[in-house]
Amino acid sequence: MKKQFKIMVMFLSFVLLLAACGKSNETSSDSSKNDKVLKMATSADFKPFESRDKEGNIVGFDIDLANLIADELGYKLEIQDMNFDGLIGALQSKRVDMVMAGMSTTEKRKKNVDFSKEYHRSGEMFLSLPDKKIESLESLEGKTVGVQLGTIQEEGANELSKKYGFTVKPVDNAGVLIQELLSNRVDAVYMDSVVAVGYRDEQGLFGFDDPTTSSPGMAIAFPKGSDLVDDVNKALDKLEKEGKIKELKEKWKLDQVAIE
Repeated sequence: MKKQFKIMVMFLSFVLLLAACGKSNETSSDSSKNDKVLKMATSADFKPFESRDKEGNIVGFDIDLANLIADELGYKLEIQDMNFDGLIGALQSKRVDMVMAGMSTTEKRKKNVDFSKEYHRSGEMFLSLPDKKIESLESLEGKTVGVQLGTIQEEGANELSKKYGFTVKPVDNAGVLIQELLSNRVDAVYMDSVVAVGYRDEQGLFGFDDPTTSSPGMAIAFPKGSDLVDDVNKALDKLEKEGKIKELKEKWKLDQVAIE
C-alpha cells in the first residue's frame, strides 16, 4: 500500500512539474511577443520634425508618427540620435531598422535604401539677418550660404550656386547652421520651409521661399530589401484614413507652409 502511495505521489509531482514548465514557456513566449523592438535612427536637430525638449527628450512630428506606427505593428520603439549624414550608413550596416528624419526621397538615396510612401512634402526657404536682408536669389551673388551636410538642401544649393554665384558652406546640423548665421559666419542659410519658419519666428530672422524648387516628399527609409516596408505602408494608410496623421500635422503646425 505504501509503495502504491509513493508511486502516486511521484506521478502527481511529475504532472505538476510538466504543467509548471508549460506555463513558464508560455509566459516566456508571451513576453517575447511584447518585447519586439523597432530600432529607429533620427537626427534630433530638425524642429518640428525631431528635436530635444528642455528635459532632453526627443520630440516632434516624426517621433509621434513613429510611435503610432510601432503601436500598430506591435513593436516597442527604440530611438537613436545621430548626425544626419550618418543615417544612410546606419541603414546600410543594418544597425537600425528604419530612419525618420524629415528625409526626402531623392533618386540618389533610392539607390542605397528603400522608402515607404511619402507622408509629408515641404519646399525650401532662405533665411538671413533682419538688418542684412537677402530678398532674392540674385541678391545671393558673392555671398556664403550655409546648409546642413547630407541633406537635399545641400544638393539644391550646390546646383543654385552655379547659376547665382554664391558659396555653399555645409555644417553638421541645423542648430549649428543658425548659429553660423547669427554670428555672421554665413550670409544666409537654406533650409526646409517648415523648419525655417520655426527659426525665423524664434530668432526674428528674414526669410524668402525658394521659387525654383518642388522638393520630393519625405518618407521613412529602410535597408534595401527590408520586410518592414509593406507593413509600415499599411500602417501609414490606416493612420491616414483614421485622420491621425492630419492630427499630428495640426499639432506640429506642418501645414502652415506645406506644399501639398
